[in-house]
Amino acid sequence: MIEQWQIDQYHEQGFLLVENVLSAEEVAALQADFNHWVEDSRQHEEPWGETVDGRARFDIEGDHSADHPSLRRVTSPTEISDAYKRTALESNVAKIAGQLIGGSGTRLHHSKVNSKLPRTATEVKWHQDFPFTPHSNDDLVTCLLMVSEVTLANGPLQVIPGSHKGPLFSHWDGDQFTGTISAEVEEQYCQQPVSCYGSLGSVCFMHTRVLHASRPNNTEEPRTIFINVYAAEDALPLGDNPLPSIHTGSLVWGKESGEIRCTSNQLRLPQKPKGASFFVQQAGKDSVNA
Repeated sequence: MIEQWQIDQYHEQGFLLVENVLSAEEVAALQADFNHWVEDSRQHEEPWGETVDGRARFDIEGDHSADHPSLRRVTSPTEISDAYKRTALESNVAKIAGQLIGGSGTRLHHSKVNSKLPRTATEVKWHQDFPFTPHSNDDLVTCLLMVSEVTLANGPLQVIPGSHKGPLFSHWDGDQFTGTISAEVEEQYCQQPVSCYGSLGSVCFMHTRVLHASRPNNTEEPRTIFINVYAAEDALPLGDNPLPSIHTGSLVWGKESGEIRCTSNQLRLPQKPKGASFFVQQAGKDSVNA
């Protein structure tokens, strides 16, 4: 699927942008389902739907209204859409993730859609993914599929190249899991980000330890991303899955080894969001979304 130099670049930089991972027809199917969910969101004033753990499936930003829809998260879309299920479990996205992780095999950990509709306030503060989803080893890759065109202007993912080789930073403020690094760490490590953007069907593959963030979308064009997180088959989850699904643990590449591989990491286990998504944690509002 990809060449060795791309695999080497991923391990050196901590991320890899690959274009044309999906065909135009495959992306169109994803867009059609998401557009339907956006239209449905106009009828709601608060998060709605239900996932396997009882939390809302559809999450909306504070500026959401019927005239200005701001659907920012769809949790586990694989459970309600055949197009999203095929993409997560059977497409080139899963196959390339397996190549990048290597080893015996690769499993799906969770999936979600993160969207920034035109002129919406949604932003993602600086963080690493691994503190949300700790495993016995850190061979996890976050795959961000561009369901809409992503530009420099509409809130693209920003990453710090090579940061996956550095420390795991605390995402706590005292006794509250904020899901973001401290202002001091941001000031020291996050001043030279690289933006990841591309055309429909492109994918940014990102190591679970990479520092990353994204700004609001102040344009008239949507920025919609289908995110799948895959883990090495021999990586044992150490905490609750923040977005559990009936497809969690599905083998998408390789084979079962029957083994568990452990590497040296030390971190405080995260708190699972009480609300519909981690956005409430980053905003410091999780306690009111119980």
